[in-house]
Amino acid sequence: MIRAGGLALAAALAIGAAPAVARDQTGAIVTGLAAGVVGGVVGSALVNGGNPPPPPPEYRPRRVLVEEPETIVVRERRGPICHYERRKEWLGDGEFTYRRVEVCE
Repeated sequence: MIRAGGLALAAALAIGAAPAVARDQTGAIVTGLAAGVVGGVVGSALVNGGNPPPPPPEYRPRRVLVEEPETIVVRERRGPICHYERRKEWLGDGEFTYRRVEVCE
């Protein structure tokens, strides 16, 4: 069906392009261009018309990985948490020094 219609369309364009007058160069160029485009479309339809369309993709459910939840171990504090801080220690009216002091929470 497509091939017969394509051939009929190409024949109609070829007959319509024949009476182009030599002084009407623009019309001849446009008609030739249109005939070339239609010929390319018809030619590609003829070449690709014999190939059936690809089958639809096969449905396969995705694999599901079920992971068990990780066990969380909460450890109790063994004792106070200690760290060192630098604190200013005044020696007199205008003099001071820094000392490292252990602070435990």
